[in-house]
Amino acid sequence: QVHLLESGGGLVQAGGSLRLSCAASGIIFSFNAMGWFRQAPGKQRELVATITSGGTTSYADSVKGRFTISGDNAKNTVYLQMNSLKPEDTAVYYCNLEYTSLAYWGQGTQVTVSS
Repeated sequence: QVHLLESGGGLVQAGGSLRLSCAASGIIFSFNAMGWFRQAPGKQRELVATITSGGTTSYADSVKGRFTISGDNAKNTVYLQMNSLKPEDTAVYYCNLEYTSLAYWGQGTQVTVSS
């Protein structure tokens, strides 16, 4: 059974940094992609960044130059380094895994950026 374990959320002042981690267990084959989405109160869930097992990355325009996604295939873990955080980055961040033909979600971790 596939399970995603997220960690690293918290409260930080504007301009600060946080690092999120997501470890996937129950995987036998290489995953297609892992990534992070976020959902702010009253808004739809949106893509933040993704990385394929081959290392190809993509980012939302709003985080380009500030966030960096990286992965460790051996550990089936993906990281999101978030720098220069802004209050508008406040949201619940969800880890996403595309594996075989299915999508899996973590339970979410709260990131709050104070001004």
